[in-house]
Amino acid sequence: MKRALISVYNKEGLVEFVKGLILNGYEVISTGGTKQYLEEAGIKVIGISEITGFPEVMNGRVKTLHPKVHGALLCVRDNDDHMKELLENSIELIDMVVVNLYPFKETVEKENVTHEEIIENIDIGGPSMLRSAGKNYKYVTVCCDPHDYEKILNEVDEFGNTLLKTREYLAGKVFSNTAIYDSTISNYFSKKNNEQFPDMLTLAYEKVQDLRYGENPHQKGAFYRNITTGYSLSNGNQINGKELSYNNIQDGNASLEILREFKEPTVVVVKHMNPCGVGMGENLELAWKKAYEADPVSIFGGIVATNQIVDKNIALELEKLFLELIIAPAFEEEAKVILKKKKNLRIIELDMNLEIKNKQRIVSVMDGVLIQDMDLVEAKKNEFVCVTDQKPTEEDLEELLFAWKVVKHVKSNAIVLTKNNQTLGIGAGQMNRVGAVGIAIEQAKEKSLDSYMGSDAFFPLPDTVELAIKAGVKAIIQPGGSIKDKLSIERCNEAGIIMVFTNVRYFKH
Repeated sequence: MKRALISVYNKEGLVEFVKGLILNGYEVISTGGTKQYLEEAGIKVIGISEITGFPEVMNGRVKTLHPKVHGALLCVRDNDDHMKELLENSIELIDMVVVNLYPFKETVEKENVTHEEIIENIDIGGPSMLRSAGKNYKYVTVCCDPHDYEKILNEVDEFGNTLLKTREYLAGKVFSNTAIYDSTISNYFSKKNNEQFPDMLTLAYEKVQDLRYGENPHQKGAFYRNITTGYSLSNGNQINGKELSYNNIQDGNASLEILREFKEPTVVVVKHMNPCGVGMGENLELAWKKAYEADPVSIFGGIVATNQIVDKNIALELEKLFLELIIAPAFEEEAKVILKKKKNLRIIELDMNLEIKNKQRIVSVMDGVLIQDMDLVEAKKNEFVCVTDQKPTEEDLEELLFAWKVVKHVKSNAIVLTKNNQTLGIGAGQMNRVGAVGIAIEQAKEKSLDSYMGSDAFFPLPDTVELAIKAGVKAIIQPGGSIKDKLSIERCNEAGIIMVFTNVRYFKH
């Protein structure tokens, strides 16, 4: 008679699965809470102590770590010496292991959880059984995911056993599962011990979806998320449209990073990971009007995100445009009806009040990754330093703060022109700062008069200031720190315009 060892935390679908195994001639061995659960469902179960001849001890910490368990799993069945030792030690083979692990991640995320409780949720026996069975997949079926129950039962029903190809797949899944589990534990200890950049880095991600392709059709792609997520596109609820593409996800993420800078009603339009329009107002209607009018050309095929609930009136405006994706905390029912007429339009609802859980940015390079802290420092106007004779009013400081928040999220070299909490011109990703200024001014045209300029890094020469003066810029915000700052300050004083330093640089590569 074949035997299955079952010890699970997640009991989803377990009773039906075990009944299916029994109908196919399996004996069931079980432990602790799983044994009790199955017996309460009327299923006859062999206790693990009957197999090992040893009681479950130390509050269940030790129950399956025994030769009669691991010998039964690791025995190479076409090895005569292994089979001889099996008989000599009265070990009976185990043909299937079904185990899922203590909820370590969920325990860590609980409010007011103690370190002791977290430690008790480090599973030892479970991963050991999974690894033993996975190593010996040639003979043993191993399962760590209830979603695989149906496939296993179908094959057992049809063939009397799982297929070797299936057992190999399940083994690979097990080792991925235990690797992520160990990674989560490792990261907990690194965080607890304040190891920001440990010598050995472990990352734990789970697949959200396969993508049709990557940046281009000839590239394959998939979307993974950190297993601990908060304010993230992966936590959104897509209520309409095609699956997200690689570029949708990049642009959507960029829009969320900009939005988190603002508490006031704000609309962000993103194209190629750069904002092409940002508007802030007293209400969504005004914010939308500003964002759209900032660049009504580039919005075509773009991403729109807002921190406000989308109503019918805004939906009617959005419906007129070709957009790839709209993100908002919610959509009124009438708005949904209007927007869902466009079957391919991706619509995502996301709680904008979620906390950012993972505060490091990880970027892949060939054969490696770069890691840095996310730039989450809040810009504060009372920390700006005016370096010119002309001083800013409170209204000027508010406008400069808006420009500074936006330019932070524009690819460097970056220049932003704004007025009335609206972007007028954006120069992004240029090889020199003068080029970025020229693009921003060209886009703003006559609107640049009395505008506010934000620069993500300092001016190495006063040529940037010269262009700003000619365009009629009223005030400039920039980090400062150039050895030639004095030249730029003098030129501002001659023209009677304001310049403030932030002493913070916002390079974005």
